[in-house]
Parts: sequence; structure tokens; C-alpha cells
Amino acid sequence: MTNDKGKYYISTPIYYPSSNLHIGHTYCTVMADAMARFKRLCGYDVWFLTGTDEHGQKIQKAAEENGVTPQEYVDRIVEGIKELWKTMEISYDDFIRTTEERHVKRVQNIFMKIYENGDIYKGEYEGLYCTPCESFWTESQLVDGCCPDCGRPVEKASEEAYFFRLSKYQERLTELFEGTPEFLQPETRRNEMLAFVRRGLDDLCISRSSFNWGIPVPINDKHVIYVWLDALSNYITALGFDDEPELYNKYWPCDVHLVGKEIVRFHSIIWPAMLMAMNEPVPSHVLGHGWLLLEGGKMSKSRGNVIDPVKLIERYGIDALKYFLLREYTFGQDGIFTNEVMLNRMNSDLANDLGNLVLRAVTMIGKYCGGVIPESKLPGEHDDELKALATGAAAKVEGFMDKFAFNLALEEVWALVRRTNKYIDETMPWVLARDAANKDRLDTVMHNLADSLRIISILIYPFMHTTSKEIRKQLGMWYADVAWEDAFVFDMANGEQVKKGDAIFPRLDIEKELEALEQLQESAQSVPLELKPEIEYDEFDKMDFRVGLILEAKKHPKADKLLVFKVKMGTEVRQVISGVADDYTPEEMVGMKVVVVANLKSRTFRGLESKGMLLFGENGDRWDIVTTTAPDGATVC
Repeated sequence: MTNDKGKYYISTPIYYPSSNLHIGHTYCTVMADAMARFKRLCGYDVWFLTGTDEHGQKIQKAAEENGVTPQEYVDRIVEGIKELWKTMEISYDDFIRTTEERHVKRVQNIFMKIYENGDIYKGEYEGLYCTPCESFWTESQLVDGCCPDCGRPVEKASEEAYFFRLSKYQERLTELFEGTPEFLQPETRRNEMLAFVRRGLDDLCISRSSFNWGIPVPINDKHVIYVWLDALSNYITALGFDDEPELYNKYWPCDVHLVGKEIVRFHSIIWPAMLMAMNEPVPSHVLGHGWLLLEGGKMSKSRGNVIDPVKLIERYGIDALKYFLLREYTFGQDGIFTNEVMLNRMNSDLANDLGNLVLRAVTMIGKYCGGVIPESKLPGEHDDELKALATGAAAKVEGFMDKFAFNLALEEVWALVRRTNKYIDETMPWVLARDAANKDRLDTVMHNLADSLRIISILIYPFMHTTSKEIRKQLGMWYADVAWEDAFVFDMANGEQVKKGDAIFPRLDIEKELEALEQLQESAQSVPLELKPEIEYDEFDKMDFRVGLILEAKKHPKADKLLVFKVKMGTEVRQVISGVADDYTPEEMVGMKVVVVANLKSRTFRGLESKGMLLFGENGDRWDIVTTTAPDGATVC
């Protein structure tokens, strides 16, 4: 098809290569790939961008721990990411790495452009820093004394830095959210970000001088450009902004930035403000999708509970996995991933519905029509209903795809799949075949089956292009390109020689598959833990662990998630604060004997001092207190 509907630019986040990707990461990329394929099929000139965000303190530390340079460290992981996208048949047009020279020089140009416009200045930054998120926070922004994005502890940091005048764009950002509600979706994310902006925006730290793995600030090589100016700029540096602007002029503004909900703030507030500072258009849409969760909580390499998509692809095929991810979950909402749900979906929809339909149709055309798709000759009952559903499906799919409602778009396709299976049962070709007088009616039924499958093969192409091609091959239509406009027309199949192949989705033995997947997961979990850097015994010996008896527990008056404890250790009673109110009531904690880090430097949480730390163990989506029967005040070693 010719690209006559204009341009369509879609991007995924650029992934942080601190470790290998899991199925939660693939969810976003599979969605973007399906949309890119759909838009191409509909006649758009598509540009699909993905890539990797490779700078920052976290990468530098990980490289040092592994005894390699930062570049060597990211090169190895990025190679694995590219191989994963190749395995998953992701149809991206460009893969941007933030360590590439094209990106580096353009980010420096962007820095200078904003600097020369007066929106970057040098100052001193003192704040609370989260290393994993590479973000500074104020005390009021913390949640239970921890990073509001990832929940990890923060540390005080002070250094010279360059700042972006984010506060200058508060009014324009408010107008963007209020005047263009479709800019950020779903609505819950827009409301969250609008409230964030209305509370007031601080200027943004955009350089660091405490580490050097990053793009040098062009006016001060003691600084490197901070991650969000570096990373967010990829969406235009990949297009050549602004030294080779041909692609930029063609595709910008981006039609859709597809991102996880945890980075919506950066894409809908910081990124538009930077573009405003350069007098460039903001993206048309930012869409924040939900997370794939396991029953025990969010997938995490450190927990050892991640799902390796490669293992699932090797066992069930790429199209089966893509179908499950797109069909099972509602865009914008979190979804629970379980092996049983996945296998049941594959069996019911792919094996029973689609696979069985292809097998029945091709087998009967071979048996009753000599393997040649016949013409429609004698209309009968049920034909019009099937044809109306078949030719009306594409418009409904388009409507849902425009809303990124992949699950509902696929439900429309499967309504046709199920109706076509029902059509076989209604017309009973095996009965018609008993009497030669019914040959014209039998031919018509076979024709309608083949043409319905032809339309289905077009409708599923954006989601399952390999399966689409296999269906067309078995229908003898291997010679014809898939064209979206052909899904609106019936009676196009005629005279093709069908060729029966293997079952496209064999039925699965659920119990056996669950057992096999459990074994694979156990095998994957046997790999060494990802640990913090090793410490010497002398360093560990500095920590003083004591047994404490909880005498009193109550909720913090200014923080719903904090509990305030009075803990007796021998002759001393201390106040210790922990962020576990979601997991424990004050009443159930009283009387417990717990392990306390007794010589930890005191900290203040929302106005109350905490002298020490209670030890908890992560258990799925909650924290379990570490208890003991030893006498209070006893040393723990």
C-alpha cells in the first residue's frame, strides 16, 4: 500500500541497560510494534523509535563492580536487548543509543540552545538524591522518607550544578494539561500530573559533577549533562535535530510517546518544558501504560521473580506471546501475569478458536472441492450475517486501535473467528457433501469460509504477522500482499489452491506446561543474586545489631505509612520509625522481639527523630519483620 495518510511517529522509552530485560519491558515494545505495523498497513508513513539510555552514576557503579569500563558494560547488555527485539520481530525504524556520537553532539547543541535562551544557569544544589532513579528530591516530596518514584532510601547530596528554569513553564504546562486533555492519557495520569504542576515546580538540576559517565557540559567539562536532558532528547536527536533536520522536519512532533506510568512525569512535564524553552513543538500524545505484575508484586531482577520472554517464545512461539500480552491486559491499567492465565488464553483463543478454524476450513476445501477455493454460487441462511460481521470488523478494529485498546480490537477479530466457527456448525458441510445436488451450496459455504479467513488474516496482521502469513499460505494466497482495504470487501477468494500445513497453534496440556514452566523458573532462579559491592569483615563489624523489645507502637501523626516505635534494648529505650504501616497495625507489633541496627546515625522523618532501624525481609508485596527469642539488649551477629 502507498503511504498516503501522512506521517505517524511512535516511540518507546529508551531502556536503561543495568540488566537484561524481562517480559514487563517487552509489553511496552510489543504494543508499540503492533501500532506501528497497524499504521503502516493502513497507509501511514511510520517512524518507530526505540533504544537505550546508557549514561549515569548507576551504570558507572555497575561497571566498576564488574571490573569493566562503562562502555564495555553497556555494549554487552545492549547487544542482548537488540537480540531480544530481533527474536520478538520488533519492526523499529531506528535504535538510538545515548552513547552514540550523533546523540552526544546533538544533546550538547540542545544544552547550548536552552542556555543561550536564558533558561539554564549555574548554582549549588543541596538535596536528597536517589541513585537508582538518578533524581533529586525535597523533603516534602519524599514518601515515608524515601524516593517517591521507587521507594528506595535517599541520601543527602550537595554539589555545583546547572539548572533548567522549569518553574518558568508552570503556567504553560498547566495550560497544556487543561487545554489539551488528550495530550496525556489515561485520564488518571493527566489528573496526577496536573495536580503535580499546580503544587509548584522547582527548577531542575540538569548536570552532575560527582561522576563522569555522561555527556560533558559544553561550557564546563567538569560537569556531565544529567540523565533527563540527555535521555529525553533522544526523541529528536535520532531525527537529526538540529544539524541534519530532514527527518525531524518530516516526523516531529511525535504522535505518541508510549511510556510506563512510572516515567510519565518526566515525559509530560520536563520534556515539554524543554521543548518550549527551544521554541519547538511538544509531542502530540504521551500515553502511560500500566505494569505487568506477578502475584507476589512487581517483577524485579533482585527478587528473582522475573519472566524471561525468550524462554516463552522458544516454547510457544512469538505470535502466541504477543497475542497474550495484547489481548489479556487493558491499556493504562496494571495486570497480573500468571502462567496459568497465559496458557488458558493460548488454548482457548489460539488453539481452539483460530487454529481449529484454519484446520477445519483448509481440510474441508481439500476434501470437498479438490483443494481449490470455489466461487460463491448459491446463497443461503447465515451467509449475510457472516459477511456483515466480516466486512464490518475492520472499522471497529480501527476505532479501538486509535484508543490503544488492543484487547478490545482483538476481541472484535475473535468475534469473527468464533462466528466463522459457528457458521461451519450451522451449515454442516459434511451433510451437504452427501448429496451431489447440494454442490453449489457446499461450494458457497467453502467460499465463505475461505474469504472470512482471508479477512481474519488481514485483521490479525499487526498483532501476529507470522500467523497471518501462514494462514494466507495455507489458503493459497501467498502471492498477494496484505492490504488493509481488502478487509472491507467480501468475495475476493476464488480459485486459489489451498495447502494444508501443520496446526498453527497445537493444543497445550495445561498441567504438563505448568510443571515445565515451574521447572524453567526454578532453573532461572538458581543464578547468583545481584548483590551490592562486597564489603570487608571490618566494615561489617562496625554495624551493631541488638535485640529490641517493642514496648509501644503508634502511627506517625504526619505520615500514614510510618509507624513510630518505642524499643527497649537492655537498659535503654529508643524511638525508631519504620515505613511499614501498610503491612502491620501498631497493636500487633507491641511485644515483638526484633533485630535493630542500633548504631545507625539518627534521621528525622516528618519532624520525629528515629535512632536506629528495624530489620524487615521483603516477602512478595509486603515486608515481614525479622524476630528473635533472644533477650532484649543482646548482641546479634
